[in-house]
Amino acid sequence: MKVALFVPCFIDAFYPEVGIATLELLERLGVDVDYPQEQTCCGQPMANSGAQKEAAGAERVFARNFADYDYVVGPSASCIHHVREHLTAIEQTASVRKVRASAYELVEFLHDVLKVREFPWAEFPHRVGLHNSCSAIRHLREVSASEIGGTPFSKPRTLLEGVKGIEFVTPTRPDECCGFGGTFSVTEEAVSVRMGQDKVRDHLGAGAQYIVSGDMSCLMHQQGCAERLKLDARFIHIAQVLNGARA
Repeated sequence: MKVALFVPCFIDAFYPEVGIATLELLERLGVDVDYPQEQTCCGQPMANSGAQKEAAGAERVFARNFADYDYVVGPSASCIHHVREHLTAIEQTASVRKVRASAYELVEFLHDVLKVREFPWAEFPHRVGLHNSCSAIRHLREVSASEIGGTPFSKPRTLLEGVKGIEFVTPTRPDECCGFGGTFSVTEEAVSVRMGQDKVRDHLGAGAQYIVSGDMSCLMHQQGCAERLKLDARFIHIAQVLNGARA
């Protein structure tokens, strides 16, 4: 298979180490990975703000860059959800539909496509609180939602269980939103901040040393809240842990 690495714009700008870890991890697993050099934002920020038509340019560039690959893999549930479900400001040609159907978030690609369960090079001897974003839970269905009956499951936890030394702790409200929400954190600043503070305190109250997530945007928000509260909270993307980061 030929896989294209999609690095969301905010990760490229602020957390390039997450994009690097994603690339290295996929290569460790024997995946033939390419990085289209002309890729830009997928258009999610504009579409989320109600400017769908204005997102057309970014969507057109995205569809052109990723047209020739079997899979498009990115370390962000919200971005992948946008590509899959809302890349609609442009004409829905066969090529565009193929790109949308080929888009996978890193966790689901590892869990569902590659079916990886062991990461023998990885060791993370810390207590971890797992943050699952709203997009990961309710759009991509990577984790069971508490309001829906059925057998609980968690794809990111299943992957992390293949890392030596890791210990899980569970917050009291594991699938509650952290308050980021992109545009929401700007238009409803006070509510967003309080939600982020509550989320960090919930994880720390459970005994977490690190908060791990597949969505760096959520971690960025929570990290900012924790720093302003002067809380001893540490944050790391799941790609980094699975790739062998120690701390």
